[in-house]
Amino acid sequence: MYTLSLKAFAKINLGLLITGKRQDGYHTLETIFAPINWYDTIEFSDSDAISMSCSNNTLPVDDNNLCIKAAKSLQQFAGTRKGVAMNLHKQVPFGAGLGGGSSDAATVLRVLNELWQLNVSPTELHALAVKLGADVPYFLAIKGLAYAQGIGDDLDDLGLTLPYFIVTVFPEEHIATLWAYKNFYPRFDREHPDLKKLVSELCLSGKKESLALFENDFEPAVFDYLPVVRQVKSTLLEAGSIFASLSGSGSAVFGLFEKEDDAETAMNSLPETYRKSLTRPGFSMEQ
Repeated sequence: MYTLSLKAFAKINLGLLITGKRQDGYHTLETIFAPINWYDTIEFSDSDAISMSCSNNTLPVDDNNLCIKAAKSLQQFAGTRKGVAMNLHKQVPFGAGLGGGSSDAATVLRVLNELWQLNVSPTELHALAVKLGADVPYFLAIKGLAYAQGIGDDLDDLGLTLPYFIVTVFPEEHIATLWAYKNFYPRFDREHPDLKKLVSELCLSGKKESLALFENDFEPAVFDYLPVVRQVKSTLLEAGSIFASLSGSGSAVFGLFEKEDDAETAMNSLPETYRKSLTRPGFSMEQ
């Protein structure tokens, strides 16, 4: 018998460029994933069958939940009948562009591969992760910054962490990924900055001017649809953020700060009803 509790950390996107659309309908992109200290907690307990409960009763706990999907996909792939009871304490908001569900799924794959003693290879786990969602492979294998291209599943571990305080804010507005991809304003023909080079300059040389070239292609459409999200970005910049942006395809906004006092001032200047997180410089998903 066992009971194990692990954190499933969220991420932000430092730049997100939508570069084209494939024949299968998926969009191609380039982005930098960065982990933040905002997390769900998943408790795993020994069981004969796969099941789960969740602290948020608005989320499904059946086959529509990514945790259940991850567990069953691994079970089927490995040809095992082992089960697990999972309890998800949900803290990362969904519809925020922070990858909470993807991180949960990756944690389930990684943990059950060990608990069930399956010895499924990293390559095989990656393939299972891609089928669950484009962000899942990042959370499966990388602890710090990563460059992603393709649909987000072609990853390059940069071996870097951000040297700034990160304030992440969820203004209590949910945006579905499907809506974001249907409504963003395409700019496929523009010249794309070298995100890998820019983030290396930022982290290794402290070249802050590199930040001006990071953009999120979902941001204009989201700001037009939800002006309150635009206001969050403005508040972060007014409080001393050296860069602020929408994260992913959701409604969360993050700001980078050089000084902890400025970061805390920014958090305090936002409505109390907004959920917020502070991540310290050099954060990675080690635990």
